[in-house]
Amino acid sequence: MSKIWFITGSSRGFGRRFAEAALSRGDKVAATARNTDSLADLVAAHGDAVLPLALDVTDKAAATEAVKQAHEHFGRLDVVLNNAGYGHFGMVEELTEQDIRGQFETNVLGALWVTQAALPYLRAQGSGHIVMVSSMLGVAAFPTTGGYSASKGALEGLADSLSQEVAAFGIKVTVVEPGAFGTEFAASSAFSAPLAAYDGVREAVNAGFSSMPMPDPSGVGAALLKVVDADNPPLRVFFGSFPLQVVQPVYAERLKTWEEWAEVSAQAGAGAGQG
Repeated sequence: MSKIWFITGSSRGFGRRFAEAALSRGDKVAATARNTDSLADLVAAHGDAVLPLALDVTDKAAATEAVKQAHEHFGRLDVVLNNAGYGHFGMVEELTEQDIRGQFETNVLGALWVTQAALPYLRAQGSGHIVMVSSMLGVAAFPTTGGYSASKGALEGLADSLSQEVAAFGIKVTVVEPGAFGTEFAASSAFSAPLAAYDGVREAVNAGFSSMPMPDPSGVGAALLKVVDADNPPLRVFFGSFPLQVVQPVYAERLKTWEEWAEVSAQAGAGAGQG
């Protein structure tokens, strides 16, 4: 039986490729975008299998209404894919209040509003799969990624708790953690006004990022289909081979540090030094 998808950020990037993969095999998609004109070619190619919906995920009421419309139109929801998001980059000292609020409003709260709107329908039908598109940078931060990494780290924690809360209702949760891909992501990213004090750090980081592999994103749709079709899908999955190379030493270093400071940890727990 074909699946019914609700996908945010369907106009380009991963969202577009996920929608195309689902539609190409006969699934149906409620595809959202800020401007539905960007979805016209999807509708032309797939007709009634696509329900185009205008949605700014930062608008909670609009998110609730869009999910409701999708459920009423198709009769159920099988995959709720929180893909909408963008990157804002800059040193932590460079981030303005608007910069960081924008990251969290879209990358975290947008996913939360859509998820909260969908959960009553998924619980009622006793099934469903919620997919959060995070990033390698949600588990491994670098200079200039503080705001973006903070938002994706928050999304990771949200999804982790959610997976435990909804398992008894037959609902599955997966966090997709892509590395860098040759998509439109960079073109849609925002940057804080630079402080000259960090020019040296910025140059070193940019040099490292410039050598990062950028695989073609044509395979991400098929990869996601395997995830959502699995009887026991992963809670977390990398997209691309590069993230594992980056994250393994990061986690190894964390474990090493925790072990080296275990005596201090125990001291804190024992209340040593208190009068």
